[in-house]
Amino acid sequence: MVLTPRGLRFRGRLLPCSIGRGGIRTDKREGDGATPAGLHRITGLLYRPDRIAPPAPWALPIRPGDLWSDAPDAPDYNTLVRAPYHHSHEALRRADRLYDLILLTDWNWPRARPGRGSAIFLHRWRKPGHPTEGCIAMAPPLLRWLAATALPGTRLVVR
Repeated sequence: MVLTPRGLRFRGRLLPCSIGRGGIRTDKREGDGATPAGLHRITGLLYRPDRIAPPAPWALPIRPGDLWSDAPDAPDYNTLVRAPYHHSHEALRRADRLYDLILLTDWNWPRARPGRGSAIFLHRWRKPGHPTEGCIAMAPPLLRWLAATALPGTRLVVR
């Protein structure tokens, strides 16, 4: 999988996508809105079982109370955590459909360095071309195809 100026290339297809409002950066920091440059890998696949069927056998359900820690000072920074959680976090089970399907990457994981940025996901876009907070976003049908096709360990090159 290679992120190009025209979209995400994977298995002979070009998937239109959006990136972070901060562009692509080699010096990614928490809250900068940038998509980090480099070689990343797909490490997980999450889905909302109350909204969609499992996209692949290795997908895990997003449960009520699932959160993602984005608190650089917390010991579980940049990992899936459960409510109640008293540090800064993002809810994975959202009212909108943005996170109904999430491909997780290994950005700043498994040994997260505080302040380097958390959670670079591949997820549904709000609308075509709308920037993200650093993630890569695309149309739901393309995201479903990607989730069904990519395997754990699939490389993601961001130049």
